[in-house]
Amino acid sequence: MLGGKVVEANREQEFFTVEEAATANPLGRVVSADETLVDRVVADSRQAYENDWRQRSPRERAQLLHQVAAKIREHADELAELEAREVGKPKRDALRFDVSYCQACFDYFAGLADTLHGEILDQGAIEARVLFEPYGVVAAILPFNWPPIHFAKKSAPALAAGNTVIVKPGEQAPLTVMRLVELANQILPPGVLNVVPGIKAGPALASHPKVERISFTGATATGRRVLQSAAENITYATMELGGKNALLILEDADMEVALNVALEGMFYNQGEACTSTARILVHESRYAEFEERFARATEKLVVGNGLDPNTDIGPMVDGKQRDRVMGYIDVAMREGARLVTQGKAPTDPQYQRGFWVPPTVLADIVPTMTVAQEEIFGPVACLMRFKTEDEAVEIANGTAYGLTAAIVTTDENRAWKLAPRLEAGMIFVNNYMRRAFLGSPFGGVKGSGFGRENATETLKEFVRSKNVRFPSGKTPIPTWPPKD
Repeated sequence: MLGGKVVEANREQEFFTVEEAATANPLGRVVSADETLVDRVVADSRQAYENDWRQRSPRERAQLLHQVAAKIREHADELAELEAREVGKPKRDALRFDVSYCQACFDYFAGLADTLHGEILDQGAIEARVLFEPYGVVAAILPFNWPPIHFAKKSAPALAAGNTVIVKPGEQAPLTVMRLVELANQILPPGVLNVVPGIKAGPALASHPKVERISFTGATATGRRVLQSAAENITYATMELGGKNALLILEDADMEVALNVALEGMFYNQGEACTSTARILVHESRYAEFEERFARATEKLVVGNGLDPNTDIGPMVDGKQRDRVMGYIDVAMREGARLVTQGKAPTDPQYQRGFWVPPTVLADIVPTMTVAQEEIFGPVACLMRFKTEDEAVEIANGTAYGLTAAIVTTDENRAWKLAPRLEAGMIFVNNYMRRAFLGSPFGGVKGSGFGRENATETLKEFVRSKNVRFPSGKTPIPTWPPKD
């Protein structure tokens, strides 16, 4: 998408194939953008920024973003089906959460657009007039796992603040994002929102001297490379990276609550989530009870095609991700883990080539194991014991990551005191409700990145202040050298 229009490919350009996760059948062929195409797109976005978008008032921009939200609502079912087919997740969940969030996010930041006003500071002899200016061209580099959500939570605030945006979707599942950009371009002026797919597009954007702001979500290792590229041009970047999140089930926990939190925290979105509670820490006095009941609950999850309304767990996004997750299970077993239970993949012949990893529960995990330290990004739950609260905190904080943590206890005052000890940007107490984040900050610490999305503060991450200083006329301006 360039200048509001789909770019027609030529024979010299490279393509890649997007496969349906449940069947491995081809869904489409997509141009893999190279540096030359990225250059064209950046120039187009810059022109749209200078000549149109930055000149519009916040209210004008907001009106258009509200229209984008309405357009997404009109196509909600289509978008949810496309996401289910390319990512693998249940269409049921995509429609109720991903697409719903997407349109709500555009409405939310449209409503905040005119709050980005300047301020006047009285500094005695000087009147400081502070303006908030957009950066210019923003590169939004996305992962594959929540296409409508990542698209909206980066594009909407950046556009509301007056920037133009180039979206680079995850190459494993770019079609939903490309369709969203196409729909938005029915509303927005040409060049305000562009998209460049393909594995080469991310590095080209991150290192481009005319990209003045980068918002990245993805693996921590990839984030480091993006930051290295951004450093060459001193480009401001924010990072929403991986997680190895811990759920702490204390000895006084309500077991029904613990099971609900663990089931959703671990298996929602097939575990393909940076927020997945892949480490489930259970007090030793409740461990056996939890293991048994959690295993039975896991076995009830329906594994199937995301288009089936009964499906809870769909396939992985592609064969590479499936093999990666299955490899972690093999490593865990070699390192001494115990397989508690594992679900069943569909047996229908049409799904034999799909990218299935059944929900899996591993027990007797200790902090030194690979699966206790590295992000699996799949439906693999790792059960760990602890004896004391101090030990639980040590285990929870004992990874390179710091995105989320969760606590289950009947004593909320205890949770409130425990939360500051956990090295994470978000703490859940007796819930793992990720479907109501819009309006509150989302982000991590340590290897999980920096910057906050979804909230009012996000808007100011897409502008920079300019201090224009005038004589106030109140008192003479002191001169130098001093004349006293």
